[in-house]
Amino acid sequence: MYDVVVIGAGPAGSMAAKTAAEFGLEVLLVEKRQEIGTPVRCAEGISKENIERFFEVDKKWIAAEVTGAKIYAPDKTEVVMSEEIAGNEVGYVLERKIFDRHVARLAAKAGAEVYVKTAAVDFERRDGKVRVKLRKLGEEWEVETKILIGADGVESKIGRKAGIIKTLKMSEVESCAQYLMTGLDIDENYTYFYLGREVAPGGYAWIFPKGNGSANVGIGVLPKMAEKTAKEYLDAFIEREGIEGKIVEVVAGAVPVYGEIETAVADNIMLAGDAAYHADPITGGGIANALSAGYYAGKVAAEAVEKNNFSAEFLRKYDELWKNDFGKKLRRNKKLQEKFLEMEDETINKLAASISGKNLKEMSVRAIVTELLKAHPRLLWDLKDLFI
Repeated sequence: MYDVVVIGAGPAGSMAAKTAAEFGLEVLLVEKRQEIGTPVRCAEGISKENIERFFEVDKKWIAAEVTGAKIYAPDKTEVVMSEEIAGNEVGYVLERKIFDRHVARLAAKAGAEVYVKTAAVDFERRDGKVRVKLRKLGEEWEVETKILIGADGVESKIGRKAGIIKTLKMSEVESCAQYLMTGLDIDENYTYFYLGREVAPGGYAWIFPKGNGSANVGIGVLPKMAEKTAKEYLDAFIEREGIEGKIVEVVAGAVPVYGEIETAVADNIMLAGDAAYHADPITGGGIANALSAGYYAGKVAAEAVEKNNFSAEFLRKYDELWKNDFGKKLRRNKKLQEKFLEMEDETINKLAASISGKNLKEMSVRAIVTELLKAHPRLLWDLKDLFI
């Protein structure tokens, strides 16, 4: 019998387990893979502010520290966010294999039990609690819990069976492919973003340096707009840009770009991270929101146990917390994403040219769009209330 069972030991799940255990709850953290942190499914970037909010930074899980970003329009117009104006949206490129294990270890240190290579097969609510069927190496058994936290990714079995989320449409999920490459000749002080329908329809390509001439080189495309696979677009991007290096690792996955869901709870259940579609619809970034959501889920779980109330109505305190933190940003950026999907490359070139060379005070979607609104009020007028 547990107070909390968490499915998925990514940033959201491990943070939820850590927080709940620190509040004195009996916690079980379950991960289906044999190694926490693998395979890496994202570009691994996060702002300094968002990581330092929860952790004392350890250089062991910082692959690189960047001081700026460069964004390239389809016609190669360059928008540069330099060191003195970069703000907090750039900062660290994590070594997720090390970072994810670090957070899981902190959960274990706080008192959580951690099972790897263990799959959650099924669950059912019974007598106000949840019975979870687990499987490891062919052996099946059941555990009982007061609260089940689904941090099991974009295809969350927990969320779908609970009726909280549905299967995503082709316009609500990005298909991504990424190579870890070595032997690259790049300025490692910057992250790089490439836009354009030919390059990455409905998404963008990226280069995130990881030190010593290595980098994550990846791409995300919207399936409803794409004519090829994400990997084919990535290979074409690498050839077009003349990127020379050796591929030492290949990963692929999906990122939800749904925006804000109405609720991430049901009776006895909360969802966090990609399972709750918490990734940013514009950038696809999800680590920061996952950490916040995991923290709030653990905190509300502790309150629920104290009050002995595990109803959806009570657990909506969790909804209030994550929505007040980053929910508005998810709503805003989904509308912005839909606006940009309507634009032809020529329009994006025009927008980029209007802010190229300008001194942006911060590196954020909000700062960029605010400058674009000043330069092209008619084009973006319907978004003004979201950003100004």
